[in-house]
Amino acid sequence: MALGNENCRMEEVLVKSPVGEIQISGCELGIHDLKLLAFDVPDGAEDASTSFKVCEGPQEMIAPLKQCTDWLRAYFCEPSLTEKYTIPAFHHPLFQKDSFQKSVLLALLKNVTMGKTITYKELAELSGNAKAARAVGGAMRNNPVPLIIPCHRVICSDGKIGNYSGGKGNNVKLWLLAHEKHVSEM
Repeated sequence: MALGNENCRMEEVLVKSPVGEIQISGCELGIHDLKLLAFDVPDGAEDASTSFKVCEGPQEMIAPLKQCTDWLRAYFCEPSLTEKYTIPAFHHPLFQKDSFQKSVLLALLKNVTMGKTITYKELAELSGNAKAARAVGGAMRNNPVPLIIPCHRVICSDGKIGNYSGGKGNNVKLWLLAHEKHVSEM
């Protein structure tokens, strides 16, 4: 279970996506966590629209979970339409207080659109501390809502992709960047 306020009544949804299973946890106030459980990068032949579905969860989802699953479905199946979907509120404890990590994540969400990338150093500068590229890496590593806050769009200054999910998900990061690049070229 996700860290959260003791008063939160948590609900979870499990979805199958083109990059594997994703568990979404949240309460009425917002999403707490989005976890990529199993990495499974498609070979290119699989149609993303046929490989996204809700596998487990309540029959009637609370609003943040519904918004999150709708947004993810659009991201994988009709990415050019994601801007038309509401990004769910976040209720992970990280977003409940001011911190450098919160400012980095929100700067990334606000400024780096689909099909674009930013370096760790550029994101540090954008977040108000040009010398904090390593701290930006830590913020990406501890992002409770990857995909929605697109930490996969953050790359090294030398053009290398950097790590994703501690290095276990680097093929996923490559797939996500290629998926977004294809969309941005349409």
